Amino acid sequence: MLNYGKLFSLRRNPQSEPIPRTVPNAAGGHAFPVGDWARLDRFLVLGCEGGSYYAGERTLTRENAAAVMRCIAEDGARAVAAIVAVSEGGRAPKQDPAIFALALAASAESEATRRLALAALPRVCRTGTHLFGFADAVEAMRGWGRGLRRAVGEWYRAKSVEALAYQAVKYRQRGGWSHRDLLRLAHPETDEPARKALFDWICRGTLGEDAPALVHAFAAVQSEGVDGAFAAAQVRSHGLPWEALPTGLMTSRAVNEALIERMPVGALVRQLGRLTAAGALAPFSAGTEHVLSVLSDRERLLKARLHPMALLIALRTYASGHGQRGRLSWEPVGAIVEALNAAFYTAFAGVEPTGQRLVLALDVSGSMACGSVAGSALTPREAAAAMALVTAATEERWQVVGFTGGRRVADGLTALPLGPSMRLDQAVAATSDLPFGGTDCSLPMRWALERGMQADAFVIYTDSETWAGPVHPVEALREYRQKTGIAAKLVVVGLVSNGFSIADPEDAGMLDVVGFDTAAPALIADFLCGG
Repeated sequence: MLNYGKLFSLRRNPQSEPIPRTVPNAAGGHAFPVGDWARLDRFLVLGCEGGSYYAGERTLTRENAAAVMRCIAEDGARAVAAIVAVSEGGRAPKQDPAIFALALAASAESEATRRLALAALPRVCRTGTHLFGFADAVEAMRGWGRGLRRAVGEWYRAKSVEALAYQAVKYRQRGGWSHRDLLRLAHPETDEPARKALFDWICRGTLGEDAPALVHAFAAVQSEGVDGAFAAAQVRSHGLPWEALPTGLMTSRAVNEALIERMPVGALVRQLGRLTAAGALAPFSAGTEHVLSVLSDRERLLKARLHPMALLIALRTYASGHGQRGRLSWEPVGAIVEALNAAFYTAFAGVEPTGQRLVLALDVSGSMACGSVAGSALTPREAAAAMALVTAATEERWQVVGFTGGRRVADGLTALPLGPSMRLDQAVAATSDLPFGGTDCSLPMRWALERGMQADAFVIYTDSETWAGPVHPVEALREYRQKTGIAAKLVVVGLVSNGFSIADPEDAGMLDVVGFDTAAPALIADFLCGG
């Protein structure tokens, strides 16, 4: 007799075979497709820079661009609102994906959508660098029509003269674009003497008396023979950013001490190594005390839209005592290392503990060790460890495990000695030495069931590019629910902007969220509490 039940089941199927509503993923397994709006969120936060183990930058970018354009065509107002929300909320590590998506919206067939996108330009492109990126992206999509020129011109008219002067000296050119290029395309008109003088300086190099004081200060420090004391005075009196100073002055201790006092939070975090190497940061120094004050100021961190990933990268780099490129080295100040560690958790939106029993499962497979998250120096594997620690730092009852391969349930998962008591950069580094094999995302549920463990939720950090295992994760979760009587939930934290998820979108007890979205921990907590 043919045993049909072994050939087809509605309860237990290998991940290499489809179950209802799944599609093939890039790894040879099957997963649930992510809808266009969910993929828009993933792209806005994670982008495609660096690609993934199974898909390169070009493939991921083309797939995501197609999804973004479908969202724009379906509901342009909703798409533009989503772009603005992610950008203004500081939810993404980089602005590039939001700027690219806005350029797509500004090139839409719908005139109403184009107007909405161009009206949102100053909200998404808040700096000169952002504006240059938008110009580069939009030129690849469309021509410079009247509406686009007007929107760019309004960007230069709407800012105060002082704020615009700061943009002009700080972001002089990026990616082949300059303010001179954009002003000549947009032709903004003004009756303000100071703004007109600023435009003349940008376009013609003419420094008139009406030009803002910051521009005069910039010109003064560019002169030959300027010493550190004079430059430091200009920094203090006019707020010159470090990008406006000649390279030769950047080794001056006086200049660096002045910069620390006025430097924006993001720039300060990125420059910690160089400032320490220059002697401006040392144990118990005034500069160090200022840095510690900034990093412990929650409101200031949130207002600066400083993404947690920037703090994590700064922590890992600064604690190492040397830059990722070049020969710059320094002796880290211990207090700054600890302050960066604490600031990482602070930068996430406040989350109340749920009181749930959580199994936090990290995909540490080979695919997660390739590529990068949002174009950073972090691999998806390292990002998974960092995200898990955010939850562990909030909750009281949790167990962290990693997928490390093996045919048996006992061999496929390894308990990881990670926790918020371990410094973040050390915890992230600990995952890099783990053995790995084919990832079976059904293991957390099967592992808990085999041990009689009572878990309220399983949180899996993965790229969803899985294929190994005798049963799909959703089937393992339903079996766990049925045998334990616990209405356990599944949260999938996606760390690559692909089109797959192991969470069933039609199961109310499963949630797919975007990894390293600053809103993710709060979303997970609300979901676990039934919100």
